Amino acid sequence: MQAMNTELLSASDAGVLHRRDARGVHTLTLNDPASFNTLSEAVMGLVQQALQRIADDDAARVVVLAASGKAFCAGHNLKEMRAQPNLAYYQQLFAQCSQMMMGIQKLPVPVIARVQGIATAAGCQLVAQCDLAVAVNTARFGVNGIDVGLFCATPSVPLSRNIGAKQAMEMLLTGEFMDANQALQQGLLNRVTEAENLDAEVENLVASLLSKPREALNLGKALFYKQREMGMEAAYQLAGQTMACNMVHPVAQEGVQAFIEKRKPQWL
Repeated sequence: MQAMNTELLSASDAGVLHRRDARGVHTLTLNDPASFNTLSEAVMGLVQQALQRIADDDAARVVVLAASGKAFCAGHNLKEMRAQPNLAYYQQLFAQCSQMMMGIQKLPVPVIARVQGIATAAGCQLVAQCDLAVAVNTARFGVNGIDVGLFCATPSVPLSRNIGAKQAMEMLLTGEFMDANQALQQGLLNRVTEAENLDAEVENLVASLLSKPREALNLGKALFYKQREMGMEAAYQLAGQTMACNMVHPVAQEGVQAFIEKRKPQWL
């Protein structure tokens, strides 16, 4: 990605590295490569804290979710889970994970997954939960909890909202992996590239988003997820109201006037 001044917002040895650049682009990097960036309780807590800081940052424009090491994310930390074999603990753990995932959806800015390696179980869930995803062509994706007798129920929620039902069920029931090109074809990814081009491809997507008005992206993201859970008639009602509110906003007024005058819009 383009080099520019960045602000370090959390320690690199804390499990999650949080940086923000001058453009309002926040980069969250899962930073526990020794565990293949598993989602321990501590790491999920750090991600949640970072998401809240971003939500409170009125200058935030885009989030890039990245990872260090060979794996993007290997899902939950099974050793941590096995150490506390009781229902109440597991209920709390999966509730925490769900809250973290929903935090991504509730952010008012787009979130891009930068996938440099394998993403399994809750790691695959993390990719599916992001608004957009770019991966290297060697990345692989699986919801393979079934291999240890655990159906990946929570990962199935965003996965089934990204790819077709039959494809999602096959992954969930068999534990078989999908390669990057298959994931692209099935709708889990937006772009696939060579490893040496990953940062450039992510930057291309970031630059495209930064060229659009923040207000319109915020409205659009919120509408997209809300209407998807509605019936058709209610979805159209909500979408119409959203477009009307968007149209009276100064950014749309300027954009339409610029189109009429055959010039570039002057957005701040």
